[in-house]
Amino acid sequence: MSIESKRREALIYHAKPTPGKIKVVPTKKYATQRDLSLAYSPGVAEPCLEIEKDVSNVYRYTAKGNLVAVISNGTAVLGLGDIGPEASKPVMEGKGLLFKIFADIDVFDIEVDTKDVDAFIETVKNIAPTFGGINLEDIKAPEAFEIERRLKEELDIPVMHDDQHGTAIISAAALINALELTDKKVEEAKIVISGAGAAAISCTRLYKALGADPKNIVMTDSKGVIRSDRDHLSVEKKEFATSRDLHSLEDAMVNADVFVGLSMANLVTPKMLLSMAKDPIVFAMANPDPEIDYNLAIQTREDLIMATGRSDNPNQVNNVLGFPFIFRGALDVRATSINEEMKMAAVKALAALAKEPVPEQVNIAYGETRLNFGRDYIIPKPFDPRLIAKVPPAVAKAAMESGVATEPIYDWEKYEDELLERMGNDNKLVRLLLDRARTNPKKVVFAEADHLDVLKAAQTVMEEGIAFPILLGRKDIILELMSELDFDPNDITIIDPKADEEIERKNRYAKKYWETNNRKGITLYDAEKLMRERNYFAAMMVNEGDADALLSGYSRSYPSVVKPMLELVGLAKGATRIATMNVMMTNKGPLFISDTSINIDPSSKELAKIAQMTAKTVEMFGITPVMAMISYANFGSSKHPNASKVKEAVSYLHRYYPDLLVDGELQMDFALNRKMRKEKFPFSKLNGKKVNTLVFPSLDSANSTYKLLKEVNNSESIGPIMMGMRKPVHILQLGASVEEIVNMAAVAVIDAQEKEKRDRNHELLSNS
Repeated sequence: MSIESKRREALIYHAKPTPGKIKVVPTKKYATQRDLSLAYSPGVAEPCLEIEKDVSNVYRYTAKGNLVAVISNGTAVLGLGDIGPEASKPVMEGKGLLFKIFADIDVFDIEVDTKDVDAFIETVKNIAPTFGGINLEDIKAPEAFEIERRLKEELDIPVMHDDQHGTAIISAAALINALELTDKKVEEAKIVISGAGAAAISCTRLYKALGADPKNIVMTDSKGVIRSDRDHLSVEKKEFATSRDLHSLEDAMVNADVFVGLSMANLVTPKMLLSMAKDPIVFAMANPDPEIDYNLAIQTREDLIMATGRSDNPNQVNNVLGFPFIFRGALDVRATSINEEMKMAAVKALAALAKEPVPEQVNIAYGETRLNFGRDYIIPKPFDPRLIAKVPPAVAKAAMESGVATEPIYDWEKYEDELLERMGNDNKLVRLLLDRARTNPKKVVFAEADHLDVLKAAQTVMEEGIAFPILLGRKDIILELMSELDFDPNDITIIDPKADEEIERKNRYAKKYWETNNRKGITLYDAEKLMRERNYFAAMMVNEGDADALLSGYSRSYPSVVKPMLELVGLAKGATRIATMNVMMTNKGPLFISDTSINIDPSSKELAKIAQMTAKTVEMFGITPVMAMISYANFGSSKHPNASKVKEAVSYLHRYYPDLLVDGELQMDFALNRKMRKEKFPFSKLNGKKVNTLVFPSLDSANSTYKLLKEVNNSESIGPIMMGMRKPVHILQLGASVEEIVNMAAVAVIDAQEKEKRDRNHELLSNS
C-alpha cells in the first residue's frame, strides 16, 4: 500500500462511520417516563442533596469513581511535536480507548488551549471535581514536571503524567529481571541514559529508587554527556550531571552494563555495543525505530539482553502494561494520589508476573511453543490476561499501606473476580487471533476475489502479514478493482479458473478428482467441467498443497459452497460429521456458539460429538471451554424429546469425557448467570465458572441466537468456523463484511497451523 493509501485509510478510520473513537453510553434504563424522571428532574435532586451533605457520596451516586480525564495541551504529541490542542485530540481519544479496553475505565479527553503553566494547572484544578483521576499526556518538558508536581500537591485525586512514569515503570520491571538473568546488582550496574526528556528523567529517578548508584549513571542529550561543568542546565538535568571525564555517548558506553535509549533512531553503533561490559542490557526504546536495530544488535552481541518499544521484537516496553492497571488499582481504593510506593508496587508486580508460567492463550497468541522467563521474555506481553488481576491489586495494596487509600479493600479474592469480569469489555481475542496468524502466515485462497469487499479483505490480510492471499475469479475484474484500491498486482497470485492459461493445472486437478471419484459416477469430462467452477478449483488447490486454506461463500448460498468442500476435501480422520461454530465478541467477553450452520436437528449422540468438536476448537484459541448445553428446560424439568436429547448428550459427555467442563440441559439465563445457577442448581458441574461456550439443540436456535446478538447487540462475529474437515476450508456468511472476512482469514491460517502441527506430530510418532 502506498503512503497516500495508508494516509487515506487512517483518515477514513477516524472519520467513518462516526467521527472519533469514543462515545458516552448510558448505564441506566431510560425507556419510560418514570426512568427519565429518576435520571433527571425531579428524581435527580435526591442524590444531589446526599452529595451536598457528604461530598464523598459523589462516588456512590455518579460515575466519578471510574472516570479519568486524559488531558493535554498538545505541546509534545507523539513524534509530531507541538501541534496544538485540537490536533492532539485523536491521540487523547486513542488513550481513552486503551483505558477502556484494558482496564474498563471510562475517559473524557480534555484538550486545554494554553501553554502557560499556571493557566493549565488552574484549568485542571477547576474541572477536577468531575473525575476520579487525571492522566496528563503529551505535555513538553520541562513544563510537564512542574505541572504534574503542583497538581499532585493541590488535588486529592490520583494524577500521573504517563509519558514520564509509564515507560519508567515498565522498563524498571524489565531491568530488575534483566539484571537477575545476568547476575548483576543494580547498585553496581553502570547505566547510560540516552535522552533527557520527561521519560528519561522519570526512568532514571525510578532506577535510583530501585537502588542504582547516581555515581554509576551517565545521561546524554543532543549535546553529548550532561556534565556538571556545562552551562544553562535545567534543574532536572543538573540532578543527573556527572563530573566524570566523559563527553560523548561513545565515551559513556565503554564498559557500561545498561543502555537505556529514549532519544532517536540509530544513535548506537555496533562499535559502541561491542565496547559495553559482558552481558550488556540494552533498552532501545525510541519509536518507531530504536537507537539500534534489533537484528543488528543481536548479531553484534550474542550475550545481549535487548528490549525495544516495538511489538515485532521480544521484550516490548509498552506503556499499556502500566497506566490502565495503575489507575484501576488507584480508583478502586479511591486513592488521593499515585505515589512512589504504588508505582514501585506496579514495577514489582510486572517483574514477578514475567517469572510465572505463561497461560496457553498467551503462548498461542504470540506463536510460541512455550514462553519462559529468560533473555527473550523479561516482561509480560501486553495481551496477557493476567495483568488486570495482578497489577491493580498490587497498586491498591500499596495505596492502602502508604495511607492514600480512602476506600480500602478487604476481600481480595472477590476483588480479583471483579477485575477478571471487567476483561469481558475488551475484545482482545480478535487481536490475539491476528497476532497468532502473523507468526506463521499461510497461503489462503480467496475464491471470490472479483468482489470488492473480498478483495479489500485480501489486501488487508496481505498488508498486515496475516496470510499470503491467492485471488480466484475473473482476472480482468480483479485487476480493475485492484487499481481502484491501489493494490499492486505484482505482489500477489491471481488465478482465473476459466482462463485458457490455467488449462494445465485444471487438467491435472480434473484427472486427480476423476481418479478418486470414477466409481461414483464421475466421468473425466464431468471432472474437467467442475474444475471451471471456482469452489471445486479452490478445494483442489488445498487438496494438492498448492494452497494451505481457502475462504468462500461471500456471494453464494451456504449449501452450494458446502457441497464441493464435502465432496473434494472430506472429513478429518476420526470425524463422523461436520459442524460450525461462531465466536461472538460480547461486552462480557467472547462467547462460542455451536452449531450455527450445518446440523438441522442433531440426535443426542450427534449433539455430543458437536460439543466435543466445539471444545477442541475453543482450545485452539487458547481458552478453556466452559460449556452449557442449551435447552428450553433445566435439568430434566421437561420430558419432551427435544429436551431429553440434550440431557442424554450431557450424560454421554459426563460418562466418556469426565474432564470436559460441560453441563445441562440449561435455559439460557441460567447458563449465563452464575448467581442464578448457583442458587437454583448448586449441584451443577459449572458452578463457580463463567460459561463461555453454548451448544444448541438445533440449527434454528443456534443460528437465530448468533444473528440476534450480531444485529441487536452489535456484537462482532467470527465465523462460521468449520469443524471436522480434513483441510482448513471455511465458508463465509453471505455478504460478510471486510472485517469479518479478515478475521476468518486469520482463523483459516490458525487452522492450517494447527493441522500442520498435528500432521508433524503424527509423522514423528510414526517414525519413532
